[in-house]
Amino acid sequence: MPLTSSQKKQYRTLGHNLKPVVMIADKGVTEGVDKELERALNDHELIKVKLNVNDPAIRKLLAQELCDKHRALLVQAIGKMVLIYRANPKPNPKLSNLLRAT
Repeated sequence: MPLTSSQKKQYRTLGHNLKPVVMIADKGVTEGVDKELERALNDHELIKVKLNVNDPAIRKLLAQELCDKHRALLVQAIGKMVLIYRANPKPNPKLSNLLRAT
């Protein structure tokens, strides 16, 4: 289900202060990166990922690939940073970036 504009605005505000959880560089998306992304999305729901790739077109494709593979939604992409979201049906209040902010 796509995010509403008000949800995106709220998530962008929350994401502003987040540090990147995962960095993707020359080796691309490895098995370890996939596992860490899955863990981070389960724990935090809203995460920031740094795509250390110079070509903007490749960054855009990589961001979409990550979202498709992990059933997540792209909230924002600015430069080499992307903010992605996936709802957890039973979030941990101590880990979820959405619940800790409220």
